[in-house]
Amino acid sequence: NREFARLTVEAVKRLRESHPDSVPLVWLHDYHMMLAANTIREKCDELNMPIKMAFFLHIPFPSWDIMRLFPWDDELLQGVLGCDSIGFHIDDYCLNFIDCCQRRLGCRVDRQQMLVEHNSRTISINPLPISIPYERFGQLAEKAPKVVKNNPQEQLLLGVDRLDYTKGLVHRIRAFETLLEKHPELKEKVTFLQVAVPSRTDVKEYQELKEELDQLIGKINGQFSTPNWSPIRYIYGCVSQDQLAAFYRDSSVAVVTPLKDGMNLVAKEFVACQTGEPGVLILSPFAGAGISMHEALHVNPYETNEFSDTIYRALTMPKDEREMRMKQLRRRERDHDVNFWLRNFLKTVDCLSDVNKSQVSGRFPMGEEDFSEFLGSYVTESTRLALLLDYDGTLAPIAPHPDLAQMPAETRRVLERLAHMPDVNIAIISGRSLANVRSMVGIDEITYAGNHGFDIVHPDGTMFMHPVPHEYKTQLELLKERLQEVCVDGAWIENKGSCITFHYREVPGDKVAAITSRAQDLFNEVGIKLYQSHRAFEARPPVTWNKGRAAIYILRTLFGLDWCDRVSTIFAGDDKTDEDAMRALQGMAVTFRITRSQNLRSAATHRLPSTDAVLAMLKWIERRLGSRLPAVPNGIRSRTASMSSNTGSRSPSNKSPPHSPKSLSRSSSLQSPEPNKQVMMINQDGISQYLSKHKPSRPSRTSPHAPIRSGLRWRLEFPMVALVVPERTCIYMPGFGKPFRSQYRLVIPGTLCKFHPDRILLMT
Repeated sequence: NREFARLTVEAVKRLRESHPDSVPLVWLHDYHMMLAANTIREKCDELNMPIKMAFFLHIPFPSWDIMRLFPWDDELLQGVLGCDSIGFHIDDYCLNFIDCCQRRLGCRVDRQQMLVEHNSRTISINPLPISIPYERFGQLAEKAPKVVKNNPQEQLLLGVDRLDYTKGLVHRIRAFETLLEKHPELKEKVTFLQVAVPSRTDVKEYQELKEELDQLIGKINGQFSTPNWSPIRYIYGCVSQDQLAAFYRDSSVAVVTPLKDGMNLVAKEFVACQTGEPGVLILSPFAGAGISMHEALHVNPYETNEFSDTIYRALTMPKDEREMRMKQLRRRERDHDVNFWLRNFLKTVDCLSDVNKSQVSGRFPMGEEDFSEFLGSYVTESTRLALLLDYDGTLAPIAPHPDLAQMPAETRRVLERLAHMPDVNIAIISGRSLANVRSMVGIDEITYAGNHGFDIVHPDGTMFMHPVPHEYKTQLELLKERLQEVCVDGAWIENKGSCITFHYREVPGDKVAAITSRAQDLFNEVGIKLYQSHRAFEARPPVTWNKGRAAIYILRTLFGLDWCDRVSTIFAGDDKTDEDAMRALQGMAVTFRITRSQNLRSAATHRLPSTDAVLAMLKWIERRLGSRLPAVPNGIRSRTASMSSNTGSRSPSNKSPPHSPKSLSRSSSLQSPEPNKQVMMINQDGISQYLSKHKPSRPSRTSPHAPIRSGLRWRLEFPMVALVVPERTCIYMPGFGKPFRSQYRLVIPGTLCKFHPDRILLMT
């Protein structure tokens, strides 16, 4: 594919020199060229040569269940998506491809209009059933001499195929054998002519197929032959087009029954050559031609008995029915010949001209409906949500210098509003230093993780610093000194404490190779592993800690060991370091990769084209959760979560797995009481009477029960259900929201109350 791409770019260059105002069209064909498009496009973009690219696949495109088995499925999908227009034989293959793009690459798709968005480009997917030069085959049939000399009363069955295991030759021969067994009166009245064109003769499986077919045909001929007749005539080799046209013309029945085939033009060629006595076409539904050739007799080649009965029906079909079926087939194939197919293809490519392409792309913006599809069943109004985000390239666009990577004001406002919502926890996990990322974001109510998670701070001031080996610190100091020699022409070192980053974003293009090569040598000489980042090299401590481990640590700290059952998690990042978190959270979170790369393997659930799409996602989440009360700060929530896990009690959660989401009602979180336990209904009057009798007073340090603070507002929804369990009563009180803090206790005679964001524990 690389060599083909190189030669194609040279051809495009020559064409542009002779026709400077033209936009060349590159049309790639079949699975052999599935990886060439991206290379061609990248080289042409470097040379500032605009091109159009299209791809047509001549074989079936598999369903997701089959495609996902292939180890390099993402590379093939992204390779094809380098084109502007992609064609398949039938709608089913188009929808299979679209489904794979959505499931494997997380692309946004429009199945109704057959569009796929990948890396900010909109690709058109088109069903383009290929055909044949109809008139040419008709002329060949008119002129071709008779090549099969048989009894005038003897009918001829015809099969023409490559010797390939997908063509169903063995199944076809066995069906013919069953026909002779069930209808002995057909002896000497029907002959099966099978033309098998050699294919991949050096492949063991094809050699074994030929051996099996030879033995089966020999067995049948040995069993049913007479001195004047052999039931099967077998041609292993190539035949001329004149001979082939004569075979088509003189056959009573054509048997085209592949086990799987893209289109199968043999069926169309047979119809085009039926210029005399009309024959009958038997067609497998597993061939693309079976979708449009309705007048053929369709049969499942795996059903041997049904197959033999269909052959018998074709042999005994009345002439008027044969004429009617063949007339319809011939008219359709005449109108939809290869020239019609070519015109349709050119029309689809013309739709991608500069004017029309902008219209196609403009009508496919990232909208609320996309995130409703991505997250609608995963994030509900009552969901407890953890939002883990990278900074550079996710919240803020990549800039030439890190200090210039400013988060848009609108993004900051949305984050602030989300941070104040109840049951919404936000963490920023960045490769920047902890102090730097805190200053760049500037929101107090969220958790920050710097240096790829080596340094973490919670809103309540709780700190975590992963230990670093002492020898690494010595090596790091040496590396900083050695790297000074390559800090030229715009290259510089960022000191982030336990990590350092060597930036070369501002280095002129002609000097990048020399500077980066020397920097790599210095990393190797000092003995520190080099990590590639956005036009930068990074040194990190040699420990098994990364953004993935940091993400798990943050979630466990905030929500306890069973966090995956308690919270819906969303992660978004844009570079290779974020892939560690995407892999760690796979199956337990919905993850987004922000990328415009043409060919990128990612563990993310979905892909987003830009930071603008991240903002759209945050706005969608805000609208989704907008009816909530103000939040309890994260630090307090983290302590209550820890208290909850320690007491063995769990809060109601609407958490659902990312790939099988379902919404639970609030009441579904309550366990049914056991027979020896008591359920109490606490009504509004009872609470009101208690509050009127027990006026708030100042908490006493010596009192075991500190009363509620003065001025506390009550926002209650009734009824409230209390489940009494041994030594513990759990009262679910929706609507309490922000006023509660873990340090306050409500005194009810004989009980001690501890506050959680969504419940109160009353312990006797």
